[in-house]
Amino acid sequence: MTKIRAAVVGGGIVGLAVARQLLIEVPNAEVVVFEKEDLVASHQTGHNSGVVHAGLYYEPGSLKARLCRRGVGLLAKYAADKGVPYEECGKIVVAQNMAELDRLHTIHARAQANGVPDIRMIDAKEIAEIEPHARGVAALHSPHTAIVDYVGIGKALAADIVTAGGTVLLGHEVTSITPETALAGRTRQVAVTTRAGTERFDLVITCAGLQSDRVATTAGDTIFPKIVPFFGDYFLLSPEKASWVNGLIYPVPDPKYPFLGVHLTKRFDGAIMLGPNAFLSLGREAYRPRDYSFRDIADAIGFGGFWRFASQNLPAAARESRTVLSTRSFVNEACKYVPGITMADVHRGPRGIRAQAMNSDGSLEDDFVISGNDRVVHVRNAPSPGATSSLAIAEHVVQEALDRAGLS
Repeated sequence: MTKIRAAVVGGGIVGLAVARQLLIEVPNAEVVVFEKEDLVASHQTGHNSGVVHAGLYYEPGSLKARLCRRGVGLLAKYAADKGVPYEECGKIVVAQNMAELDRLHTIHARAQANGVPDIRMIDAKEIAEIEPHARGVAALHSPHTAIVDYVGIGKALAADIVTAGGTVLLGHEVTSITPETALAGRTRQVAVTTRAGTERFDLVITCAGLQSDRVATTAGDTIFPKIVPFFGDYFLLSPEKASWVNGLIYPVPDPKYPFLGVHLTKRFDGAIMLGPNAFLSLGREAYRPRDYSFRDIADAIGFGGFWRFASQNLPAAARESRTVLSTRSFVNEACKYVPGITMADVHRGPRGIRAQAMNSDGSLEDDFVISGNDRVVHVRNAPSPGATSSLAIAEHVVQEALDRAGLS
């Protein structure tokens, strides 16, 4: 049998999961992962909250809903097999008033439709039993929502790829992807170019996260959805107050606004994070407050869809800007759910950047988006719960890619 050559662009958790799945589905395949950084899991995978989402919020029947529920089971088993830290610490989504309680009932119904196990509504007394320092009129309790070391998962996936005969090329930024016809006796191939040269493959799958739109357009894919980066800052709770939080304490999302707001999250190493907020980033990879990229700034503010989005979300923008400019405002948001946290109890933590996929009219892509053709497949949008769903996304994308290419 002729050996299939396949390339995966992107060494984050989704790209690594896709490469591993290719080696499972096509054992004779030659699989190469191209990652521009010197380490795997360097961007969104290594800069998120570490939450393994149970599937509470997503539209029943959507890719997010289906792949999240499948992904949780796959991820939990994989973490156990590889000895990667994983803990079902549980999560409460806390309503502060009757309007939020109405929305919480809607989320409860959605979670039940998605098959989230053991999900239930609890009253204020039960909130105190689960999270003694939390306050609210009612909450939705998801006992199986978990936390994990996603970087550890990424490293384990990379090791699996190499063990199975694949290659992970670090420091190899892909500069172009060019479909070719009738080259070297093959009916169709795809040329992948880096600064090290050009290689040709039978199948290419791109999972480029923050750069997904740019990588896709080099292969001739559509401009939209376009990535607009939003940063999210976290603060860390002092060790003295870390014992105040047992698991995950979340606000009730407002469907009118795209961002959740500050919440409290236990990390796999025991630290407690407050955040994130959400505001336009000065760079797609600007992880420090003074980092910026002129190209990324021009790309975002020169995009009419961003301004249409901003004009439709002014109240959310005002709230988020307060938490960016004032640590006190940031802490006050957390205090709505856990009163008693003070400025002295927190210090600045990491920053994450969300690859927000946006359409030309300013609308946000809510579901996972996969595009491309019969030889080049692009994962254009895999936001939260993308990491949770990564192994299930890999199953879905690899099967679709093989079917399109007639290589199943």
